[in-house]
Amino acid sequence: MEIGTGLFTCQRRPDDDRPTGDLYDEMLTLGEAIDDAGLASAWVSEHHFMEDGYLSAPMPALGALAAATDDVEIGTCIALAPLYDPVRLAEDAATVDLLSGGRTTLGLAIGSNPGEFEGFGVPVDERAERLADAVSVLRGAWSEGALDYDAEFSDADPDVTVTPKPEGDLPVMLGGAAKPAVRRAARTADAWCAPSALSVEGVRKRKEDIERVREEEGLDGDFTVYVLQHGFVGDSKADAWERMRDGYLYLQRRYEEIFSGESVDELSDERVEELKEQAIYGTPDDVIDGLERYRDALGDDVHFILRTYHPGIGTDEMVECVNRLGDEVVPHFE
Repeated sequence: MEIGTGLFTCQRRPDDDRPTGDLYDEMLTLGEAIDDAGLASAWVSEHHFMEDGYLSAPMPALGALAAATDDVEIGTCIALAPLYDPVRLAEDAATVDLLSGGRTTLGLAIGSNPGEFEGFGVPVDERAERLADAVSVLRGAWSEGALDYDAEFSDADPDVTVTPKPEGDLPVMLGGAAKPAVRRAARTADAWCAPSALSVEGVRKRKEDIERVREEEGLDGDFTVYVLQHGFVGDSKADAWERMRDGYLYLQRRYEEIFSGESVDELSDERVEELKEQAIYGTPDDVIDGLERYRDALGDDVHFILRTYHPGIGTDEMVECVNRLGDEVVPHFE
């Protein structure tokens, strides 16, 4: 089992008076710490038009992380594919991959917030088709020679040769929990990412479905299952929860607003307890036990993204957590 972390969102909580540049500097500081700690990966996320400045430009952020790191895999988890011109996305991702020395994974999803689609002038009912079209454009753009694909949602000439090309394979990861999304990933991508809302059993069932689809359709090649869950490493269960709580619950409240399109002033006590139950936090042994539940269900061949970045909880606290994750948790799974 490989273990990475993130997801960098660069949000500013109402009680955080730092300028935006400092939030981006925090991301790079944490990226360096992740690399130094020997973790497998570091990830950025994407949303638009958010009052708290949620990271809206993941490709430049990955370019900066590429320069700040040497070995760690970097990627988007998740970029909102329907909001991009797919040829430009292919160029940007290939550029980041070259800057990183082939360490980039491009994670994509269809998106859900109507306000984002409205802001970009993209019909929300086209989002699944736009994602599928984007994946086909990416494959064509990164192959040798011309694009050789007549894109439905791009005016690019199929005879144009898109540059730069990645030096090797640039993996495409797709997100989503619904059966069509999971099977789309199985058929067209190199990886699937399980959202944090899924139970261990829910991830296991979808992983089995992916394996069945790929076997039935004769799809060869490597395929990676990534698993997302929030967590934190501290001196005790109480200490870890105290450190992550405010940032974690703030982030979850904002996600509920993003996904629903409606204001959420406060999470219910029931919802807080549910989120607390989902998270993997505590001493290194507590975190190992939580990760072992996934390994028992899914096997060793998964990539776990433990989300230890929670807005506004303190750079030093998150660096310490990353270091303990690398020093005291990762060795157990090697």
